[in-house]
Amino acid sequence: MAVGVEELIERHELMECIQCGVCTGGCPMSIKVKLNPRQIMRFNALFRELEIPPEEQLWGCTTCATCEIRCPKELSPVSFLISLRGILIEQGKIPTTLRDALESVYVHGNPWTRGREKRMEWAEGLNVPHISEVSGERLLYFVGCTPSYDTRGQLVARSMVEILNSVGLSFGVLGKEENCCGNEVYGMGEEGLFEELRESNIELFKKYKVDAIFTTCPHGYNAFKNLYEGLEVSLIQHHSQLLSSLIDQDKLQFKGRVEATVAYHDPCFLGKRNSIFDEPRHVIENIPGVNFVELDRIRTRSLCCEGGGGRMWYEVPGRRLAEIRVEEAVEVGADILAVACPFCLATLDDAAKTAGYEEKLRVMDIAELVAQALRPS
Repeated sequence: MAVGVEELIERHELMECIQCGVCTGGCPMSIKVKLNPRQIMRFNALFRELEIPPEEQLWGCTTCATCEIRCPKELSPVSFLISLRGILIEQGKIPTTLRDALESVYVHGNPWTRGREKRMEWAEGLNVPHISEVSGERLLYFVGCTPSYDTRGQLVARSMVEILNSVGLSFGVLGKEENCCGNEVYGMGEEGLFEELRESNIELFKKYKVDAIFTTCPHGYNAFKNLYEGLEVSLIQHHSQLLSSLIDQDKLQFKGRVEATVAYHDPCFLGKRNSIFDEPRHVIENIPGVNFVELDRIRTRSLCCEGGGGRMWYEVPGRRLAEIRVEEAVEVGADILAVACPFCLATLDDAAKTAGYEEKLRVMDIAELVAQALRPS
């Protein structure tokens, strides 16, 4: 065990930590579950003993990376916590709901315990082509697990198809062959399963000679952009980037208006982890009729919705951060809280209901707003 600790100390440079406490002070979960990355790192480095925090602290981490982007020594406390999770997984010590999600990924290719044969139900009636049927440059729409199976997220995927068809952009999907991107598998510390997913997905992309990829999920975008060593495609885009470029090229012909005050929530895996802040705002600001307003906490200060790092399958007691977020949207007078992530969509949409704001605030993906404006009012 001591050797394992030494490896962790070296890999994560724990001796470089100056104990400033910025990681703990900025952690959105520190108040809710008393998660203290500074203390955990210090104990392991100082005493050379493996110290793993209580379950709800370790698995309560959303892997939002606030600690990482604020660390003055450029360390990654979140990566250290993920390594601790990996140790517990190897020992079989994992919450039941997370175990079930990982097993579902292994068996069905998604964490939602849904059969692979149902992966294309979101596209019923749309006649979406398989990537093998696309001629010329092959643009792959990697739909992702949540937009494929979650009924609310499916509306976003359908909106993207409507938008792309309206501009005549050729694209295809993998259909029932699509697997989980593995981003949350990685965040939960299951390194072996993640590597299997990465290898199989890269082989699938090669098989169909995929030239470019876009996804409506920042978690998939993050995986392809930052975790997929060996992925050879010319372009990887989040749908906010694709929509922004279509606006710049004057390809979106808006026929309707969205008469509403709209605020935007920065998803952690889009903003904090990948510095994509301007494109979603550019899209929203160009939708006819929209009055765009900013929340108090935006960009790198955005409040996490608690959807990342496996938290979609692990509940932490206490008031949800998503409820605080929808309150912030109501306070600035927003009619619509726009998002660009299926996890944020699910958590914030549910929070609007549980917090009693269902009649005051709608939660919508930016693709849904664009699709609405493309239709005649």
